[in-house]
Amino acid sequence: MGIRPVADFETQNYQIMTDLNTSTEATITDETAIGFIPCYRLPFLSLFHADCMEIMKQYPDKYFDLAIVDPPYGIGINKGGHTLAGNGNFKGGNFKVKATKYTGGEWDNEPPKKEYFNEVFRISKNQIIWGANHFIHQMPISSSCWIVWDKDNGESFQADCELAWTSFNTAVRKFSWRWWGLLQQNMANKQKRIHPTEKPIQLYEFLIKEYTKENAKILDTHFGSGSIALAVDKANRLDKMNLHLTACEIDKKYIDKAIKRISESIKQGTLSF
Repeated sequence: MGIRPVADFETQNYQIMTDLNTSTEATITDETAIGFIPCYRLPFLSLFHADCMEIMKQYPDKYFDLAIVDPPYGIGINKGGHTLAGNGNFKGGNFKVKATKYTGGEWDNEPPKKEYFNEVFRISKNQIIWGANHFIHQMPISSSCWIVWDKDNGESFQADCELAWTSFNTAVRKFSWRWWGLLQQNMANKQKRIHPTEKPIQLYEFLIKEYTKENAKILDTHFGSGSIALAVDKANRLDKMNLHLTACEIDKKYIDKAIKRISESIKQGTLSF
């Protein structure tokens, strides 16, 4: 599954290559100490190509300060291929969104099992869990602080919002950011979408600003497009947060796409690495 035993690290010079033809030698860290080596590593990121359950069970209780996770919702969004298209009615006029076709797969056929949530809650002090309205019975307690992402998609066929359960004892928070096919909030600097359930970088920037502190260790169990990594780096670069992200992704196709996306950001000088 792309995870390497620590014994391999002791006998080989393990390096992470980027499109810049540069490399960063992997050092003994908390990640290598648990017995697995990331498939990709930057100063702020340890990315594992693995089943997140295999990785999570290696960590001690409450190791991470915050888990920001976006697991499969179990609604079959990608069954037989997912097409994102349709008509919308926004302020200022009507729009037709060009179809975006995603390859079919089995990853969203069912939500995570109880064991997944048990591990997330065991190894993290606080949690933000997207799509929890689809598996609310798995949440251990009620929450006063749900996060509402208003996608500002007008009168379209898609859900108006996405919801995240949190462990924080604060008020409900709403984040508005248009995200409907080719229509995005920031059309001058559009985010090229590479994953069916991709979320905007700006959403993760909001979560980091509101719910993290300096030196926090963050967990993402389903890395997908890697938007969270770009937000973590920005917080470190501009706000000196010194955050570190540990992430898992089981699908090599998305590992490759996310690494390419991060590498392109390095080339453009928008990452601190």
